Amino acid sequence: MRSVFGFFCTLSALLSTCYSLSCTKCFSLTTDFCTGPSITCPADQVCASSYTITIARGVRVSQVYSRDCVAKQYCTMKGSMGFAQNSRSSMSITCCSTDNCEPPQPTLPAENNWANGLVCRSCISPDSLWCYTDDTIRCTGDENMCLLQTTKIIGSVSSSIALRGCATKNICDFGRQAVTTDQVSININFQCTSGSVGVFGGIFLPLLGIVLTKLLC
Repeated sequence: MRSVFGFFCTLSALLSTCYSLSCTKCFSLTTDFCTGPSITCPADQVCASSYTITIARGVRVSQVYSRDCVAKQYCTMKGSMGFAQNSRSSMSITCCSTDNCEPPQPTLPAENNWANGLVCRSCISPDSLWCYTDDTIRCTGDENMCLLQTTKIIGSVSSSIALRGCATKNICDFGRQAVTTDQVSININFQCTSGSVGVFGGIFLPLLGIVLTKLLC
């Protein structure tokens, strides 16, 4: 009897870990809400909403709201990156874990202009996967990592962009990300260090707002 009970406990655990949710997949460039078709997520992923706003020289140049499947470790993530004077991207992700559920509305991290003492290289290089400059940016708030981010877009119109600046650690934790649709493939790489400009040698749901900043400006 004990072995039979153990078998069913093991079977139940295996079934629960292999269950795949159905989630809404959509995005909007004009509102903080969207609707779309239901898709089946990979096992152990949950339904998520993400919201990203990009400010360039003090003016909002893009916003992206999206819903999709994500790995659980990205849930409740908030972060930001500063890549030039008065230029910043902020993002937030929220999740829920039932079929076709609607995650809570993401709220962006509060802006913090307090200088934290870190200084990073600062550059933006369109049509390239590398940039380097003597220009620097003073990091603020929780942006305590130096970042090099590269983005490559492959589609009917292909392009790339590289930038350096400051970032919160959870932005750096994205590592290498890829998003593919019927029309376009986007590959983004985040590489960070906690060192200052003297020792920095290197590089999102991707931070699609950065891509849009290049495409819209």
